[in-house]
Amino acid sequence: MWLPVGGKEVELSAAKVFSRRSIETILGATALSIIGVLVYFAFSATDLGLDEGYEVTARFNAVDGLVVGSDVRIGGVKVGAVIGQQVDPRDFKAVVSMIIRPDVRLSKDTLVRVGNDGLLGGNYIKLEPSGVGQAVIGGSELTKTKDVISLGELLQRVLVLVRDDPSAKKSDF
Repeated sequence: MWLPVGGKEVELSAAKVFSRRSIETILGATALSIIGVLVYFAFSATDLGLDEGYEVTARFNAVDGLVVGSDVRIGGVKVGAVIGQQVDPRDFKAVVSMIIRPDVRLSKDTLVRVGNDGLLGGNYIKLEPSGVGQAVIGGSELTKTKDVISLGELLQRVLVLVRDDPSAKKSDF
């Protein structure tokens, strides 16, 4: 086999071509193996879901930005995950299903809110247990809920307050 190299044609033997291809194959396989090991460790190191626990539900008027897999937190600590969302066809409320770790015992009067991790972060469920009242069992519904306020709605409220503020108006001298 003749290949042009630097203006000259150089003869490459089959052994040279085969050895170069085998080295490239070995390097490629090594790189893919390393990537596979890194992906495995990344998935095993993250806590993407809970395998055990008890399920509870909550009803909201709005859960903008909440997705399946979102965290359920108490005091900023993850204690569960959102495992499902649906709309109740009778009252058109969003029904969110969550799984909670078995060592976390909630009471029926636990306040459930949709929180967010800032402007670019995602939404999560924030639980505020009262510590008093009857304990929740699997399949129960938490009835004390507070809806999420979307960023657009919040900005709209601020603009209304700024427009209606008498100190923001110019006075004539």
